[in-house]
This record gives sequence, C-alpha cells and structure tokens, in this order.
Amino acid sequence: MPFRIKIPRSTIERLPLYYRCLNLIEEHGIEEISSQVLGVRVGVDPSVIRKDLAWFGELGKRGVGYNVTYLKEAIARILGLDREWPFILVGAGKLGMALAEHNRKYGRHFHLVGVFDRDPAKIGLEVGGMQIRPMEDMPLLIKEKDVKIAMVAVPAEEAQKVAHELVKNGIKGILSYAPITLSVPPDVLVYNADYNLDLQRLAYYISNEGEQTWGE
Repeated sequence: MPFRIKIPRSTIERLPLYYRCLNLIEEHGIEEISSQVLGVRVGVDPSVIRKDLAWFGELGKRGVGYNVTYLKEAIARILGLDREWPFILVGAGKLGMALAEHNRKYGRHFHLVGVFDRDPAKIGLEVGGMQIRPMEDMPLLIKEKDVKIAMVAVPAEEAQKVAHELVKNGIKGILSYAPITLSVPPDVLVYNADYNLDLQRLAYYISNEGEQTWGE
C-alpha cells in the first residue's frame, strides 16, 4: 500500500480561504501574488501560507510568488473542486429553505439534487428549485445520484436519527446545522455550523479584549 502523507486538518481548513481569495483576485485581472499580499487579504501569516502550500509541491517561485490562475486551479484540484458534487438537504424548515435558495443563487461545485422532510404538509412544495420529497425517497436518490454529502437542518431531537439514516445509505460527509454533536462512524466526517457557538466565541474575545493576545 503506498504511503500517504497526512495533511494537517488546519491546513485543509485554510485552503478554501485561499481559493475564495484567489477567485476574487483573478476577477480583478491580477496575474501574480506573493504570500505576503495573500496573507493580508485572508488574515493568515505568510509563513503559514507557504507552509500550507508546500505540502502539495512547488506551487510558486521563490522571490516571485504565485501565478494566481495556476494556484487557484491547483487548490481546486486538491479540494476536489475540479468536479461537481451532488448533495442532499434534509429539513425543509425556514433554515433549510434559506439554505436551498442560497445554494441555487451562489452554489459553485455543489449541486443540490434532493430536499427531504418528514412533514407531509411540505411534500411537493418547491424550494431552491427542487420539490420537497418524503424521507422514504432518500435512499434511492442517494444511490441513483451517487451522493456522498448531506446537509442537515432539522431540530436537535431529530438530528441523530437523520444522521443514522444518512450513514446507512452511504453518506460520507455531513454539514449539520443541528445544535448537537452527532455520533457517526470514524469514516464519516461531520462539520457543525452552529451560530450560537460562534456568537459565544465572539462574546468571549470581545469581553477579554485588551487582556491577552490571541494565538493562531
């Protein structure tokens, strides 16, 4: 079995920041960028950027910097964004509807292929360009579309049950908006989008402003 380098999770989580910034820079016609300038734009120390990118080979030239288009495309390949990813949304409440509409307008690389809910009153309604479907339809669609990613926007008391159904049907990545920690097998990755936690972190930093400096 070939040896695989384990890339630090912190590095992977910074790559989308670089990718987003490079997209904006490219749109303004800028062809070359240094790690110093990129660092200012994304709020990351230039040495950290150079270390992050070094995991993936020689992506720039010493003393010159990085070609914006080349680096953007290289990061896209690393992130798997050189293909389109089908995903499903479970939960068609107000949050779910907002997420579906946002994806229809701004989604890139990720294509919503199904919206599911348990509420019979919502079945057949349209959201984000998709008709809401019953949960019973979910396994077949996951198989037909080879879906590996799911977004979960259901109440906390429903989230673990939904996660179990998703994992059972082959989902490997879950973006959860439910305010609980989901229990999933080791080979399934869960990211939690919890605005309450983020607001609490902001409150801490603001409350302690001036008392300490923040580390990375």
